[in-house]
Amino acid sequence: MTPRVREILSWYGADNPGVLTNLARMLNHGKLAGTGKLVILPVDQGFEHGPARSFAKNPDGYDPAYHVELAIESGCSAYAAPLGAIEAIARDYAGEIPLILKINNSDSLYANKAPISAMTSYIDDALRLGCVGIGFTIYPGSAERKHQYEEIAQAARAAKEAGLAVIIWSYPRGEQLSKEGETGIDVIAYAAHIAAQLGAHIIKVKPSSAHLEQAAAKKVYEEQGIKVSSQVDRTRHIVQSCFNGKRIVIFSGGEAKSTEDLLKEVGELAQGGAFGSIMGRNAFQRPKKEALELLHKVMEAFAGKKL
Repeated sequence: MTPRVREILSWYGADNPGVLTNLARMLNHGKLAGTGKLVILPVDQGFEHGPARSFAKNPDGYDPAYHVELAIESGCSAYAAPLGAIEAIARDYAGEIPLILKINNSDSLYANKAPISAMTSYIDDALRLGCVGIGFTIYPGSAERKHQYEEIAQAARAAKEAGLAVIIWSYPRGEQLSKEGETGIDVIAYAAHIAAQLGAHIIKVKPSSAHLEQAAAKKVYEEQGIKVSSQVDRTRHIVQSCFNGKRIVIFSGGEAKSTEDLLKEVGELAQGGAFGSIMGRNAFQRPKKEALELLHKVMEAFAGKKL
């Protein structure tokens, strides 16, 4: 156990030894073990966007075993997926990598102005499958946010009692937010803070833009001189917004982009104090050799050295 991991665990003083053990399992696994940084491979895109949109670029991805093997071979800290994909691999890869069960999901077959995901699995499933934690998506800004907050409040309480870590995907979306506003710095920082207040151990948000969506927030940002012009500054502010950096904040890879653009963004996130990346499509849609090289470079960016 490194001093940095001990320090991070000390931030979660209300949690039982089971939760701390499972957080430590992720922080002490893979190429970034002991650094306090995480790179997680999430594969919920098949449920969210459909199999062809998710896997046709790299047909090996239709097989759940491909993804967990990619996570293991690359040295990821954990692998996250919905129930079916975890059930398909849990026995054959038991103990080889920390698993996160994504317990709510949505699909793209029905467009809803007030997005909300359905509960698709439960705490006992995560325990049965040997997972270290649960993943849950919230949409701050949605007209359905009340139900989402209440669902994760109940699920997080049950997960913590069972010794599982809680990872919240916090994606602002809703009728009163513009498309640009969904990744505006004030909105992303707010969404990250909401996840922290809901009891998340690990918070996943998208990288932000310099756009300021809310007039009241914009006034404060300008009056207080909060720096938002660079991705480094914005990342630093988002991490600060989560209990002054005392919560693990990781950033999604987002839409598919070139390797050069992706690594540039990752470097800026790392400079800004991000705790890591949770990268799906940008990894598994590439050929395996290329995906392994990319994930290694991402890990090296967060480690600040050649691994």
